[in-house]
Formats: sequence, C-alpha cells, structure tokens
Amino acid sequence: MLAVDAFNALYQFLSIIRLRDGTPLKDRDGRVTSHLSGLFYRTINLLEHGIKPVYIFDGKPPRLKEGTLKEREAVKIKFTKEWQEAIQKGDLATAFKKSVMTSRLGSGMVADARHLLDILGVPWIQAPSEGEAQAAHMAQGEVCYAAASQDYDSLLFGSPRLIINLTIAGKRYYPKRGVAIDLIPELVELNKVLMQTRLTREQLIDVAMLVGTDFSRGVYGVGPKRAVQVILRYHKIEEAARKMGWELDFDAEAIREFYLNPPVAEVTELEWRVPMYSEILRFLVKEKSFDESRIARGLERLKAVTENSHQSGLREWI
Repeated sequence: MLAVDAFNALYQFLSIIRLRDGTPLKDRDGRVTSHLSGLFYRTINLLEHGIKPVYIFDGKPPRLKEGTLKEREAVKIKFTKEWQEAIQKGDLATAFKKSVMTSRLGSGMVADARHLLDILGVPWIQAPSEGEAQAAHMAQGEVCYAAASQDYDSLLFGSPRLIINLTIAGKRYYPKRGVAIDLIPELVELNKVLMQTRLTREQLIDVAMLVGTDFSRGVYGVGPKRAVQVILRYHKIEEAARKMGWELDFDAEAIREFYLNPPVAEVTELEWRVPMYSEILRFLVKEKSFDESRIARGLERLKAVTENSHQSGLREWI
C-alpha cells in the first residue's frame, strides 16, 4: 500500500492530459476533467498490478510556503498569456509547451477527485497541512509501505521510503525543452541516502535549504553536490552561511523544525470498499461527459481486480 501525494498526481494529469493546442479536457459545461481521467485510469492500472494507492490531500499550506505560492501564481499568469498568444498564431507546438505550466487545481476539482475515489472504493486522507508530511508519517508508522510523489520533500519529512515516477506506463513532460521521457518507477530509501552522503536527516534538510525547497529559495550558485560538501564541513546551514558570507533570506530554524515536526493526522485504519459501478458510470459519463464505451472498458478492468481480490480473500488483498 502506498501513500500517494494527491495534489502532486492531479497536477501531473492536468499538465499532460490535454488536446494538441494545450486545452485541457472539459465536460459539456466547460469544467476541466483532465485530472479525473488521469485519476480513473491511473488508479485502475495500479490496482491491476497489485499496488494499492491511498491518496493524501493537502490541507492548509504553512506560512513558510507563501512566497513559493505567490511565485507559482506569477509563473502561471505569464505562461497563460504566452499560451494564448501561441494559439492565436496557430503555433500548436509552442501552445502545448506553454499550457503545461498553466494548471490550476480549484476546490471544485478537488471535490470531484475525492468523489471519484469514494465511488471507486479507494481510501483518501485529508492532511492538516502538507500532504507529503502526512504520507511520510504514515510510512513511518507502517500504515503504508512508502510515500509516492515526484517531490523529494517526502524524504525530508522522514519517509523511510519514497517511490518516484509511480506509473505503470507514462511520460514526464519538460516544457522548456519541449520533450517527454518515459517514466521508470524508482525506490529511494532514506537510510541509504543518509549513509551514502554521510549526513544526518537534519543535515539533509539543511542541504535541501541551500539548494532550494518549497520554503526557501536556496543560495544562488549552490547545487546539490556543493551543498553536501558545505554541510559536511560546517554541519549546519547557519554556520555555513556565517563562514561563507551568505545572507539567508529565510528562517532556517523554522523550516528545519517544520520538516522534523509537521502537523499530521493519526491514521491507524484504512477502509477499502466495493466500487459503485453504476455511480462511476453516471458520474463520469452523464455528469462529466466522458465516452461511455471507454469508461465501460475501464470498469470491466476494475471488476476483474475486485473479483480477484475476493477470490484471494479481502484481508490478504488489503
């Protein structure tokens, strides 16, 4: 069982599931549905391969993240303008590249994603703050085997294991280069990272702050290799900054404390339910304008997984 960073996954779907000109999938009323398409098929793919995802949704972002969120919004505004200009010029290749950086995940879209998981019978958890922190906490407590995200922050939050590129068959799109590469799932183990770098977890957090995190811009010109060398020599980012003459524009102690002791919810039990097949069909086809034949084929795959789980025993499958 894996604790999946829901927002991370949904933004992936919103970025890559688009038409040729970069327009996301929409229902008949103009509401974006790309995230639902990705969530439906990705979840079925994982279940077919014996991987049981538990989706973790972000709660209220910490104040430490305010600067990053403002910067991300500015980037989205910039790329939205460039996307629209490319469409007007008929440059579809450029339009698609620009559109990837314009994704927004509204509260209604999140509610639809949660509803889809409910009727699929797949559990989800509302984190009090960062979803990655909640996923790491569940992996630490062995509620789940590992956290699954494209962001290495899960390791900083203390997840003993992190799965990146959690997909059976997929690609990652790099908008600046205009290319897509095949994704290969990879397991990263925190203890091995610490042993190989000779860092403590606190020092790994300091390395991340030097390079840049969601809560810090980092230090200009400092990459991962140099950051490790600096922290190994000076032990803490504050001492490194003093010796190197760097002026940190972030509160290193507050960021370190947040990574070490983030707000999390205690989860001891997860409930898996039988999918509501007729409701899935109604929701995706009647309400969200998906193609009925394609959804029906997806449901047949889902039924096969469910039937196999009953044959092997529900407790064993969970």
